[in-house]
Amino acid sequence: MLQLPTKPEQTNKQELLATATLDVRGMKCAGCVNAVERQLTQNTGVVSACVNLITEVAVVEYEQGVVEPEKLAEKLTSTGFTSQVRPAHSTNIGELTQNAASRREEEKKKQITELAIAAILLIFSGLGHLAHIGGPSIPIISNTWFHWGLATIALFIPGGAIIVDGWKALRHLMPNMNTLVGIGTLSAYFASCVALLFPQLGWSCFFDEPVMLLGFILLGRTLEGRARSRAGEALEALVALQPQLAHLLGKPSLAEQTGIEIPVEQVKVGEWVKVLPGEKIPVDGEVVEGETTVDESMLTGESLPVGKKPGEIVSAGTINQSGAIAIEVTRTGRDTTLAQIIASVEEAQTRKAPIQKLADTVAGYFAYGVMAIASLTFLFWQLIGTRIWPEVLTANSMDMSGEMSMSTSPMLLTLKLTISVLVIACPCALGLATPTAILVGTGIGAERGLLIKGGDILERVHQLDTIVFDKTGTITVGKPTVTDCLPWHDAISSEELLQLAATVEIGTNHPLATAIVEAAKEKEIPILEAKQFYTEAGLGVAAEIDGKQVCLGNKEWISNQKAINFNSKDITQTKSLAESGKTVVYVAVNGELIGIIALKDKLRPDAKEAVTNLQKLGLEVVLLTGDEPIIAEAIGKQIGIEQIVAQVKPVEKATIIQSKQENQGKIVAMVGDGINDAPALAQADIGISLHGSTQVAMETAGIVLMKDRLLDVVEAIKLSRATFQKIQQNLFWALGYNTIAIPIAAGILLPSHGIILNPPAAGGLMALSSIIVVTNSILLRRQFPK
Repeated sequence: MLQLPTKPEQTNKQELLATATLDVRGMKCAGCVNAVERQLTQNTGVVSACVNLITEVAVVEYEQGVVEPEKLAEKLTSTGFTSQVRPAHSTNIGELTQNAASRREEEKKKQITELAIAAILLIFSGLGHLAHIGGPSIPIISNTWFHWGLATIALFIPGGAIIVDGWKALRHLMPNMNTLVGIGTLSAYFASCVALLFPQLGWSCFFDEPVMLLGFILLGRTLEGRARSRAGEALEALVALQPQLAHLLGKPSLAEQTGIEIPVEQVKVGEWVKVLPGEKIPVDGEVVEGETTVDESMLTGESLPVGKKPGEIVSAGTINQSGAIAIEVTRTGRDTTLAQIIASVEEAQTRKAPIQKLADTVAGYFAYGVMAIASLTFLFWQLIGTRIWPEVLTANSMDMSGEMSMSTSPMLLTLKLTISVLVIACPCALGLATPTAILVGTGIGAERGLLIKGGDILERVHQLDTIVFDKTGTITVGKPTVTDCLPWHDAISSEELLQLAATVEIGTNHPLATAIVEAAKEKEIPILEAKQFYTEAGLGVAAEIDGKQVCLGNKEWISNQKAINFNSKDITQTKSLAESGKTVVYVAVNGELIGIIALKDKLRPDAKEAVTNLQKLGLEVVLLTGDEPIIAEAIGKQIGIEQIVAQVKPVEKATIIQSKQENQGKIVAMVGDGINDAPALAQADIGISLHGSTQVAMETAGIVLMKDRLLDVVEAIKLSRATFQKIQQNLFWALGYNTIAIPIAAGILLPSHGIILNPPAAGGLMALSSIIVVTNSILLRRQFPK
């Protein structure tokens, strides 16, 4: 068959793609997020852009050489979103997050200052209206010109930033929440100015409404900002774990040196570092001197300290509790376990759930829609409404503040309703709905050693109906031991059988091979010389020893080697071993079976409980294993799994999962730990890798469990489901609020019930909407207490 040549640019395009992270400031709502994404993706060379409102980060995938991240940042800055490129290779990953935290602190101080000014203006405005509710009339303060001054100050000082930002957004055809609020407050202000300067029109002034409106909005933003900080506290706690200094040692002796104190980013791989009791371990490393216990709770969620002695691994950020130790540095900076966890959590908080596409689509047109509705409201009440229902202009109308409305003109009523429509709409709630829930959910996971890699994973967990377990190292602890060594001929002893097996297995790193070699070492059986090693992953191995071809493997593989046959005696002898859950390895020399070696891998102590809990969650549980059916069934019976696929080759795992997805329509999660599990983890809708997994498995998986507990699979699924439910609740509230609130603000209840929503009340409800969304996300912590 003729194969068409591939275009060079198609072949190399993937290699030319790069990813840049931009810190973006100035986003206020989902409309801003949509605008920033649109601005980025419109540039030639940008493949995709993902923007997060809460973390103020944009992740851009682009073609190298076609566009530069610095240019993208400059263009965003010119449109009102101050941006800068985050350094790609910072040695201190926490520094970037700390900078973001300091920016939030500055923003918080600014908001509090503006809120304080607005509160003072509100107080004076309230005092000036005491006479309206039967109180005394205070000289000067009750004067209309005084209230004009209050409104003017409110617009220029606390409201100035809102109005300027709203105008910039409108000028660049990207209207946002500030645009709506700015139009509303300016409309109220200028209408009142006209009434003040031209009293013959008979209009009444309402300078109090811009003051009250801005006050409520600033109060809402301050409360919302504090709630956002609470939502992100887990990540900041992880960053705080990173030590800033390390005690560098020479290598002769721990006891003889105090160490030289240097910044942790200057420590190099291979150097020795001293850690005293009570100090945080500054880098990843191997203990070379001393013994201690280490608190690893912030990395794994495990509350009990872990004993450490020479040869064992310690991680940066964990706390040395009981003894002085010296460690040899194995990983620093961004390569440490803690840094990778922080990076994983940051990435997870940026990745969106597909359900958010609905919110982003709505938000992209939201401000335009609200301005259109406000225009229709103005035209309807000015030209039609007040003529059909003239009674709405009388004092019988009740506003949402509980005060009786005075008689008013059609123009003033129309303006109030129009302004209320502009300010009650809340694109901010739409923008906060998904990222706040993801922020809290992934933060809770990080505290418990459950790394969930983004909103897309959360949504797929919600749809999950099948979970597939690998056996070795997943259902079992992955450390089998030799239990039986049975020669089938008198010409060979059990020690000789074990010697041959260990010699062949010395060249592989499979858990069964490791167990056989360890068993030979324990019995001090020497390893022979061998050559021409051959391995078929997961099936068997072969080598030449003293001119003889020695093969080890499972029954199927062994039977295919030089036409080896099994008689009934052989089958009977191995059946009882298999029925007890032991794995049987057959040994053959020159095509003749000479014996078997039986190994047993302990089940994880929480395996049965984990399977039971998953089944209670409504999930179909499947076990994959390379063992013979009789062994697989024995293990499945012990832990309560009925659906078992035995004698599975490593390369077949992904095919089995694909079959369930395509032929049965299943949404499948795969739980594994080894390199040979990586294709299956990638094929599954959700890959879950366990503690101690290979780097490939951890990178492929969507959920990484940092503790050595199978029950954490259950906890990860529960947390993912609960987080996604919060996203659904938040979106339902945000969309439902706007669907109901905007028509009420437009006066739909005014003719029948005499209810009018004045602009300050509308602004208060708008602020409350955002606070409810953020608070609902934070309530997720009650479901998963520490």
